[in-house]
Amino acid sequence: MGTDSLYCGYKWSKVGDRGAPARARRSVYLEQVEQMFLGRYEHAIDEKGRLTIPVRYRELLANGAYVTQGFDHNLMVLDAPSFERIYEHVNQMSMTDPNARQLKRFIFSSAERVDIDRAGRMLLPQFLREAARLEGIATIVGVGDYFEIWSPQHWAQQNELLQDTDVIAQRFAALSLPIR
Repeated sequence: MGTDSLYCGYKWSKVGDRGAPARARRSVYLEQVEQMFLGRYEHAIDEKGRLTIPVRYRELLANGAYVTQGFDHNLMVLDAPSFERIYEHVNQMSMTDPNARQLKRFIFSSAERVDIDRAGRMLLPQFLREAARLEGIATIVGVGDYFEIWSPQHWAQQNELLQDTDVIAQRFAALSLPIR
């Protein structure tokens, strides 16, 4: 029986090597998921304010990134194309609308272009570290199109809210979250 299964595997490996290249056979959805910021990590911030970025995220930031103040006592890190899309969208808003002006100030006054160094670190400006109350350790949270940087204390509070299933179910009930 061991010989049959080996022989069968051998034949299938030959079939797998033929036809479309492996890259062409991949699901479009799988490739989109691979281009997302997913997961949660904890990394140290060194004395110069540099934060090591997870290896999985570095490839997505190869063309640089923008870091800005987040909406929840955190920082948001977006790749360059995503930040440019936000810029285009916000720039379409009327400058006579006070909420639009506040949003522009909030996002762009705290935004900085950042690069990843050879060691995989990103320099977080001091004023942004202070705004997010980052000292020593940071929690990095993937949220799909971008990722967030949290102080462990603020993330613990946020995560506690996310663990209350009754509250979460009620909060998200009105949102459409189709599987297909």
